[in-house]
Amino acid sequence: MNILFLSDNFPPESNAPASRLFDHARAWVRKGHRVTVVTCAPNFPEGKVFEGYHNRWYSVEWLEGIRVVRVKSYITANEGFARRSLDYASFMVSGYLAGLLQERPDVIVATSPQFFCAVGGWALAASRRLPFVFELRDLWPASIVAVGAMRESPVIQALEKLELFLYRRADKIVAVTEAFREDLQARGIDPRKIEVVRNGVDLSSCIPRKRDAALEKEYRLEGKFVAGYLGTHGMAHGLMSIVDAAERLRERESIAFFFAGSGAERVRVEEEVKRRGLDNVRMIPRQPKERVSALWSLCDVALIPLRNDPLFCTVIPSKLFEAMGYGIPVIASLPEGETTEIVRKEGCGLVIEAENPGLLARSLERLATSPQECARLSAAALRAAPRYSRENQATRMERILLELAKSP
Repeated sequence: MNILFLSDNFPPESNAPASRLFDHARAWVRKGHRVTVVTCAPNFPEGKVFEGYHNRWYSVEWLEGIRVVRVKSYITANEGFARRSLDYASFMVSGYLAGLLQERPDVIVATSPQFFCAVGGWALAASRRLPFVFELRDLWPASIVAVGAMRESPVIQALEKLELFLYRRADKIVAVTEAFREDLQARGIDPRKIEVVRNGVDLSSCIPRKRDAALEKEYRLEGKFVAGYLGTHGMAHGLMSIVDAAERLRERESIAFFFAGSGAERVRVEEEVKRRGLDNVRMIPRQPKERVSALWSLCDVALIPLRNDPLFCTVIPSKLFEAMGYGIPVIASLPEGETTEIVRKEGCGLVIEAENPGLLARSLERLATSPQECARLSAAALRAAPRYSRENQATRMERILLELAKSP
């Protein structure tokens, strides 16, 4: 099977869409399929092209058997609706044009969370009369409204019409949560075309290890119980509740907070930490993917927060599965939904109310003084991780694509 995949995120970017696609594509290549990914120069989330890359009109590279076609796009940081929309729209056009130049595939896949990429994928599939698969990672534009980036307006209404258009035109929709499937069905989308392939973890790269002594010393974490937030610092994550919890625990010298990553809320979090003089918080920028394992080794518990909005009942943060792979207990502070259901079912962490810094602080104190409970949660996480392996999820999606590729 020859797969053509459009995504504006791909390694060396290390966010959730890039990691999911890379892991799936590697698995498909190992099974003998040909995979071409059309993407742009790596720049997420700072909006700066990564070292060694250039924002060129067209270039080709190979990455572990995957043919990667990079195209020129308007590049901006992951903040500001207008500029990001221009970024997305430019990739939609350049990705579509580059897709026309590729050897005829059997199926075309395009991913969200934003829909401009999916528009490019649909237009390309329509032009070449090929099956189109929409990988649905976010209920966009509802999430724009939920995080307060935009209010209900004619623009949002137009985006909702575009959203439904894409759902109806897709031959298959691969959603990452059951809640997404239910939402689409409630809005009249044919349930027969909706499949669910959740996010997962690449177990080959998530190997539990002892705390990295050099990094522990570098970030002044010796002897600390470390609560880690690793990943995109976005508007959806409610990160100020972590800052508030850190302020409540500033006198507990044995507990430290560790942030690693970048995003739209990064500067705001940094400014608040500095303004409040929180010496118990360490913040470092986004790190290369090869350093992620060492960073996770510093964490005694993984913080998985989301804002207290009903929309986020439908979301499963991918860092949950990564924490499982490393055997790190989690504190899930988000609305009740699929994530809280998984954490309770697997027994891999604590579930608390979203954006409740007092409860978060008390939960951290509880775990920091109970190594036995932490060990129990860690063991449960490691037992659960294979059920969410990326290899299994890639196989499930492969079957969906093969079915479409073979259809007349």
